[in-house]
Amino acid sequence: MNKSMLGAFLVALSILVSCSQATSKPQYKYKKPVGDGVAAKVGKITITDKELYSGIESDLYEAEKKIFDIKFNHLNQILIKKLIKQDPNSKGMTQDAYFDKYIASKNAVTEKEIQDFIKERNIPKQQINPQVKEKIKEYISMQKKDDALKVWIAEQTKGTGIEVYFEQPQRPTFDVKAGNSPFSGGENAKVEIVEFSDFQCPYCANASKVVRELKKKYGNKIKIVFKQYPLSFHTQARKAAVAALCMNKQSTKLFWKMHDAMFDDQSKLSPAKLKETAKTLGAKEAEFNKCLDENATIAQVEKEIQEGKDLGVKSTPTFYVNGQLVAGALPLETFSDLIDQELAK
Repeated sequence: MNKSMLGAFLVALSILVSCSQATSKPQYKYKKPVGDGVAAKVGKITITDKELYSGIESDLYEAEKKIFDIKFNHLNQILIKKLIKQDPNSKGMTQDAYFDKYIASKNAVTEKEIQDFIKERNIPKQQINPQVKEKIKEYISMQKKDDALKVWIAEQTKGTGIEVYFEQPQRPTFDVKAGNSPFSGGENAKVEIVEFSDFQCPYCANASKVVRELKKKYGNKIKIVFKQYPLSFHTQARKAAVAALCMNKQSTKLFWKMHDAMFDDQSKLSPAKLKETAKTLGAKEAEFNKCLDENATIAQVEKEIQEGKDLGVKSTPTFYVNGQLVAGALPLETFSDLIDQELAK
């Protein structure tokens, strides 16, 4: 076979291969939804919207929220620019200069604010140095500027409010049962928060501080339920979950004391350390040790893990506020906004 014939053969072969590949792919025909709850059809097979969305509710919400946040943040940037422009004092000034002079002129950070920040977050003294203090100062300064900007926008729009013509994504809602899991707050409170958590998870330790703040802020207006969800790669988490429920067998008060102690120091989750902690907190020593050694509460731990899986829990901590999903160690403000909305209903 000469070169020209070989070339023609290879071209023909590539066309045949590409045609073969094209015809071997599934043929997806995208159509406008007709509102009958059907997501797709394949011959006699029907896939419903309910089937399509089941198990991916949180993924869809997070994706929708990212889009919303991009639009919302850009909206605020445009709004700030236009509000500044309509102020006669802004003539001849850059936006940054106007911001520094009229919006955030009083944002100096005091030493007391730095020390309060260190105390609130339990930052060890040995970690504090001039560089760390400077980073804390920058963080507080940014927070103060952000707060000042929000106050300024509120003042500028007091008479009219801000009408937004794109929808905020709705958190997916699940049917979550408190069951016999330990709880704090009002038993019949209007707002029930169910948390799935892991005592060895560092993010859960951060979230536990927010939970304590919520208890102080709302008291019996809310009910906080704790469910065990030890992750498989946290080797001490399952035993810690057993320990927490062993304390709960003695009293709910002891459960929450153990809850706080384990999250405050996650280096003490070995069986020996758990026994020491329980004794220090006032548990009946022999009863607790027997419960821990025999894994007496493991059935409830396994039951709650399965509950979490059935709800689609993918990571810890995961919260449900009146069934509404809140995934991750989010700030107090996120929970407060949602709780206040529920209390107002």
